[in-house]
Amino acid sequence: MTSPWQRVFEQHDYYWDPEREDEVGEAAMARPSTIGQLWEDEQVQEEGTHSILDMHRIVRPGEHPGQGTVQSVQPAEAFRMTGTDRLTRAHVQVMEPLADRRWFGRCAVLHDAQGRPEEIWFWGFSGD
Repeated sequence: MTSPWQRVFEQHDYYWDPEREDEVGEAAMARPSTIGQLWEDEQVQEEGTHSILDMHRIVRPGEHPGQGTVQSVQPAEAFRMTGTDRLTRAHVQVMEPLADRRWFGRCAVLHDAQGRPEEIWFWGFSGD
């Protein structure tokens, strides 16, 4: 299974400015071919990609989230927001306020109508 990060990278579904110039004044048009190369770019390091590629790690329950991290929604938190700890797509809009600052994201397991885990939903803000 392809990770959300790899899928976004492969589909070029992130911010990349093809018109900027490199250190010697030449156009830096080509996109990097690996995520490592992408993060070597100084503009990306400063401005980010405005995508999930800006998130570097998922924090553990109880750990303080920081810049570039994703925090999973805990069952008690889901229950407080929605009245259930089995989130579905119907709960997405209600959960959005939990990602309340820049360079930080959230994730939650969404369930189908039978209560089975169906997908992982990521949301939040990176960039401006």
